[in-house]
Amino acid sequence: MPPKRFGARHHSRLLKRGHARGARPSPLSISAIQINVGQRLRALREERGWSIRELAERSGLAMNTLSLIENAKTSPSVSTLQHIAHALDVPLTAFFETGTPKTSVVQIKANRRTRVAFAHGALEDLGAGLSHRAVQPFVVTLEPHAGSGPNPIVHTGCEFVYCLQGRLTYTIQDRTYLLEPGDSLLFESHLPHHWQNVEATPSQALLVLCPSDARDRPTEFHFVPKPAQV
Repeated sequence: MPPKRFGARHHSRLLKRGHARGARPSPLSISAIQINVGQRLRALREERGWSIRELAERSGLAMNTLSLIENAKTSPSVSTLQHIAHALDVPLTAFFETGTPKTSVVQIKANRRTRVAFAHGALEDLGAGLSHRAVQPFVVTLEPHAGSGPNPIVHTGCEFVYCLQGRLTYTIQDRTYLLEPGDSLLFESHLPHHWQNVEATPSQALLVLCPSDARDRPTEFHFVPKPAQV
């Protein structure tokens, strides 16, 4: 029997459905497991036996703000999460944890990444579940013109960034590097640096943080907190 032939219309439908051979979804289109930051926050707070009032006093945030976050009525910014993380004495990655057992090997399918939304983008943890987090890989999605803030970032170890989509700049000391899709940057993290999405469209990058001091929390330095809003 001769092979069945398909017309251009059928082929077009396959492309639209993403089933054409070799078709790959764009990085921004890949779904992820959305982490409920409010539930994680409540669990971390209750583990310490703290009331919302006590956490508000320790973090410098308003009780109403914390209540809205815990009840999933608002998405916190990364700077807000940082204030909370400092108050709870946990790394920012604590908000990604899902209760799965720790292991020495981690494989994460594209549609199973844990994702935390913040006010100007989202973080997806590519190393969730690893016993020892000497390497901290993330996919960072930034809204138009979002950046790390005016203050330079300094932490231990090395930092690697690979632009997946859009355009962003990294300023290291006094030199600015433009990253477009496929471009990468590797540098020693003790050099003062900051980053910026320079486009009017979202950008996405692979960010790998490799602190040399186990006590260092580079994710906290990377998203410099603004003064707490009360």
